[in-house]
Amino acid sequence: AAAAAHALLADCVRVLGTDHPDTLRTRGNVIRWRGQAGDPAGAASASAVLIDDCTRILGGDHPDTLSVRNYMARWHGEAGDPQRARHIAEQVLADYSRVLGDDHPDTLNVLGNRARWLGESGDPSGAVAAYQEVLARRLAVLGADHPDTLTARNNVAFWRAQAGGVTAAAADVEELLLDYLRLLGPDHPATLGVRVNLAFLRGEAGDPGAAHRDCATLVDDYLRVLGPDHPETLGLRCGLARWRGEAGDPRGAVDVLEPALPDFGRVLGWNHVATLTARGMLAYLRGLAGDAAGAADGYEDLLTDRIRVLGAEHPDTVSTRKNLAFWRQHG
Repeated sequence: AAAAAHALLADCVRVLGTDHPDTLRTRGNVIRWRGQAGDPAGAASASAVLIDDCTRILGGDHPDTLSVRNYMARWHGEAGDPQRARHIAEQVLADYSRVLGDDHPDTLNVLGNRARWLGESGDPSGAVAAYQEVLARRLAVLGADHPDTLTARNNVAFWRAQAGGVTAAAADVEELLLDYLRLLGPDHPATLGVRVNLAFLRGEAGDPGAAHRDCATLVDDYLRVLGPDHPETLGLRCGLARWRGEAGDPRGAVDVLEPALPDFGRVLGWNHVATLTARGMLAYLRGLAGDAAGAADGYEDLLTDRIRVLGAEHPDTVSTRKNLAFWRQHG
C-alpha cells in the first residue's frame, strides 16, 4: 500500500501540482501507510512537514490539516513517545471541538485517541475515565448499537484491565461479545477481534489454559475468514504460542511460534513492530522452556534490531534490554 500510494503521489504532483488538495491528501496516505508498514518515526517526521504545507495552502482549521495533526500524534506515540502524542492529541482535540463541535464523529475519534495516549503514557485509570466519556457521547449521538459505540465499550474494558480490573474487564467483554454477535455476526473481523480480547483477558486473569483453548479455536476461524497471511492471523498465532507456553507447555509453544516467524518477515517485513514482538515472544518462550542461553541470544539479537528500528529509548527497546539482563543472569 505504501508503494502504491507513493507511485500515485508522483502522478498527482505531475498532473495536479504540489499544492493541489488531492496531492496533499495523497501525501497523507503515503505517510499513513509508511507508519503502518513499520516506520512510525519516519511517518511522524513527514507529518510535521505536511502540516506546514496544509496550513499554508488549506489553513489551520481545514479538516485535512486537523486530520494530519491527529495522525501525527499517533505516529509519535507508536514511535515510543506517548507523552508527546498525548500533548498533540489534546491540542488537536481543542481545535476539533472548536471547528466541528463536541459531538462530531471526527471530534469523538480524536477524544478516543487522546484517551489511548493517556493510558499509554502511564495513566490507565485516566484512560478508563476518558473512554467512559467517549462512550457516553457515542451513546448519546450514535446509539447503543452503532459500531463506534461498541468499539468504545471495548476500549473501556481494555484499559480497565490495564488498570488492574482484569476480571471485571473480562465480564464486560463477555457481554460485549453477545452484542457483536447479534449485530455483526460471528465472522465479522470486529467480532473475531473481541473474541481474541476475551481470550487474552481470561489468560491475564489467571487461566492460560482457557486462553489457549480459545485461541486454538480462533485460529481456525481466522484462517477461514481472513486467511493465513492476514496480520491479525499472524498475531493470533503469536498469542496462541504465548498461552500454550504459560499453560505449561513452553517447548510446544516454541515449536508453534518458531515456524511462524518466516511468515511474519515475508508478510509484514522483518522491521515491522509485530515481527519484532513475535521474536521477543519466541525468546521468552525459550527461556520458559528452560533454555536460558537461547532466550538471552534471542533477546540480544532483538535488542540490536529494536535499537536500529525504534531507537534506544523506545519502551519496547528498554523492555528488551531488561529481559536480556534477566536471562543472562539465569543462563
